[in-house]
Amino acid sequence: MVETEVQIPYAFDPFNDIKRDLIGGVGGTEYVHIRVQQRNGRKSLTTIQGLRKELSYEKILKDLRKDFCCNGTIVEDKELGKVIQLQGDQRKNVSTFLVRVGVVKKDQIKIHGF
Repeated sequence: MVETEVQIPYAFDPFNDIKRDLIGGVGGTEYVHIRVQQRNGRKSLTTIQGLRKELSYEKILKDLRKDFCCNGTIVEDKELGKVIQLQGDQRKNVSTFLVRVGVVKKDQIKIHGF
């Protein structure tokens, strides 16, 4: 008989790498993580996590929404803190915006997704 190896599909967790960074202590709070999550069909969601706590998330969200013509919200998470969510795939736009405004440096941004 021939044995075949079967891989069981698992649920994809887009925040798995930040959990690993926080547990391992490898600079989990030094980076700003920009992710895209697929919703249904062509719809997607961009999340921004890891900004400094002393920043005004409301002002940043207001400027992001105005510049990219999309809607967004701020979600409070127990483990990850405040997370900004934007409609659509805005990864490149958000990274250039954060560097241009001076919130973070280019080497402090990690872009995740597809």
